[in-house]
Amino acid sequence: MSQADRLYKDYFLEYASYVVRDRAIPDLVDGFKPVQRRIMHTLFTMDDGRFVKVANVVGEAMKYHPHGDSSIYEALVNLANAELFIEKQGNYGNFLTGDGAAASRYIECRLKPFAKKVLYNPEITEYTDSYDGRRKEPVVFPAKIPVVVIQGTIGIAVGMSTMILPHNALEVLEAEKKALRGEPFEIYPDFPGGGIIDVSEYNDGLGKISVRAKLNAEDPKKLIIEELPYGVTSDSMIASIEKANATGRLKIASISDYTAEKAQIEICWQRNTYSQDMVDVLYATTDCEKKISVNPLVIVDGYPKAVPISEMIKFHAKHLVEVLRAELENDKKHLEEKLRARTLERIFIEERIYKEIETKKTAEDVKNAIILGFDSFMAEIGNEPITDDDLDKLLKIPIRRISLFDIEKNKEEIAEINAGIKKINYNLKHIIDYAEACLTEYEGMLDKDEFRRKTEISSFQTLNVRQVAVRNMDVRYDQETGYLGTSIKTGESLLKVSPFDKIFYMKQNGEYRVVTVQDKVFIGSEGLFYINYGDKELISKEIFTVIYRDKIRDKNVYQIKRFHISSFSTDKPYSVISGEKAKVKKMSLWPSAIISMKFRPGYGYKILEDTARFADFPIYKSPAAAGQRLTGKELQSLSIRQTKDASTTEEKEPSLLDGIEDDK
Repeated sequence: MSQADRLYKDYFLEYASYVVRDRAIPDLVDGFKPVQRRIMHTLFTMDDGRFVKVANVVGEAMKYHPHGDSSIYEALVNLANAELFIEKQGNYGNFLTGDGAAASRYIECRLKPFAKKVLYNPEITEYTDSYDGRRKEPVVFPAKIPVVVIQGTIGIAVGMSTMILPHNALEVLEAEKKALRGEPFEIYPDFPGGGIIDVSEYNDGLGKISVRAKLNAEDPKKLIIEELPYGVTSDSMIASIEKANATGRLKIASISDYTAEKAQIEICWQRNTYSQDMVDVLYATTDCEKKISVNPLVIVDGYPKAVPISEMIKFHAKHLVEVLRAELENDKKHLEEKLRARTLERIFIEERIYKEIETKKTAEDVKNAIILGFDSFMAEIGNEPITDDDLDKLLKIPIRRISLFDIEKNKEEIAEINAGIKKINYNLKHIIDYAEACLTEYEGMLDKDEFRRKTEISSFQTLNVRQVAVRNMDVRYDQETGYLGTSIKTGESLLKVSPFDKIFYMKQNGEYRVVTVQDKVFIGSEGLFYINYGDKELISKEIFTVIYRDKIRDKNVYQIKRFHISSFSTDKPYSVISGEKAKVKKMSLWPSAIISMKFRPGYGYKILEDTARFADFPIYKSPAAAGQRLTGKELQSLSIRQTKDASTTEEKEPSLLDGIEDDK
C-alpha cells in the first residue's frame, strides 16, 4: 500500500469516526447529539428565567459548536418542538403541514424547570475543552431519564444510521420505575400527530412498525383524515392521494385541506363511490399507511452500538441510581461542611475565642491563638484539625455579627443541618425507593394532558395495491387486428381487470402466454381458445384437452393429450404441442366428453366411424408431456360431445371459446 493510500485510509477512518461520534449518533447516557448537548449547555449558562431570542442562543452556542449557525438553529427548533426541555414562544412551524419555523430573530425560548431537574448538575458533570480550547463543555449530561427513547432521533453517519422512534414520556418513566424494581415492562412508540400503530414487528426497537392515519368514514360521500401517520405532512398526504386518483385507483371529486392545530383533510367522492369502500384503497395506495424500519444505534462508551429500547431503559434505571447517589453524596458533603462551619462559628463566638486574638501582633500569633482556643472543643468538630480555610472564614466574621450572635438560632440551624444529613443517609441506604420517588416527582412536573398517549396501538394487516385494486377495466380481443387489451373498443368484454392483474391466454393453435394488463398487445389473429387471470393456483385447476395432428414418418397421426398447466413465467411464449408439422385440431376444457370420429372412405377401412372417451386417457401434470395416439386413420371429421361429469348430475357448460371448427 502506497503512502498516499495509507493517508487516504487513515483520514477517511478519522472522518468517519468523527461523523459517527461527534455529529450524527446520540450518546446513550444523555440521549443528545453533540449539537443538541451544546445547545442545552448554552441555555443552562444563559438561563435567568426569562425568554431569550433564539438568535442569541445560536450565537452563544457557536462558541462550542464548529459547524455554523444553520445546523444549531435547526437542532434547536427540533428540540423545542419535542416540548420536553425547552419552552418556546413564537412561530416554531407546524409538523402537521410541514411549515418551517420563523427566522431565529423572531422566536424566543427558555428552559423548562424539568430540564434542570433531570439534566443539570455541574458539580457531578465531566467537562472537556471546547473545539477552540477557550471554554469548557460537558462530555455528557448526567441524565436521569432515557432522553433518546422519549424524544427519538434520526441520524445518518458514514456507513451507518440510527432511527429511534419517540415514546410517551409518562410511559417511559413508568417503565424506568419497573426496571428499578426488576419487573418486566413493555414500551411502544407514541407520536405527537397520533394515528394508529401496529407494533407486532417492533421487536423492542430492532424491527419495524406499520403506521396508519386515523380516518373518519361515517359520511358515505365524504371521508376525513383526522390524524396523520408519523413523518407524513398534510401536503405529502394530499400529493399521494392525488397521485392515486390520477392513476385511477381512487375516484375523487374534490379534496380540501383544513389542517391547523389538528389534521383535517376532507375527501369528497365521485358518484357511486362511497367512503367505506375506499378506506382499504387509501391505506394501500397512499401515505395513509406506511412501514417504518427502526435501528436503535447509540454511542456506548465511545463506540456505536445497536441497543434494544428496553435495554436503554434498564441502563438508565441503573444510571439514575448512580447519579442520585453522586448527588446525595455531594449534598451530604456540602451539609457537613456547613455543619462544621456553623459549629466552629458557635464555639468561636460563644467561648469568646475571638477575644484571644485582640492582643496578637502577627498573623502567626493570631493563627496559633485560635488553634489553641479550640483545643478543648475538638470533639465537637470530630477531632478534625483546624485548617487555613477554617481560620480564614472565622477571621472574616464581622464584629456586628459577633455582637448580634443568636445562640438559639445557631442551634436550630445545626439541628436542621443534622436532620438533612440524616435524611440523606436514609436515602442512600434506601436508594431504590428514593430513585422511584424521584421518578414520581418528575412525572408530576409533566402536564398529564400534554403528555397523554396520542397514538392508538392496534393490529392490522398491511394492504398492498393488488389486494384493493378495483377490477373495472374491460379486456377485449379483436381477431381482425390481432390485438388484445383494455383500449380495444370492438368485441365483447372477456375479463374485468385492474392495472395490477396479469392475463393468461391460450390461442386456438395451442400457443399460450401470461402478460401484464396493457392498453393493447399483439397476440395474432389465430383466435382465442381460453383467457383468464394469470394466477397459477387458478390456472392449475383447469384440465386442458388437445387433439392434434402430427406427421410421423410421412404419416398423419392424430394424438390426444390431457394436462394441467401449473407453472409459467410472465411474457414467455409456450405451446401445448411441439414439432414443425404438428397442428391442433380440437381443444376442450370439458372434464368428460365423447369424441366422435368419421374416417375418409376409399382408404379400405372396414369401420368408417368410431368413438373414444376423455376418461380413457390420463391427465398429465405438464403440457410438455407426450400425448397418446387417438387414431392413425385419415379423418373426414371430428367432433366432441359432452357427457355427464362423473362428479355431477348436470352437464358442465363449456368454458370460454371452447372448441374449434371441424377439420374436414
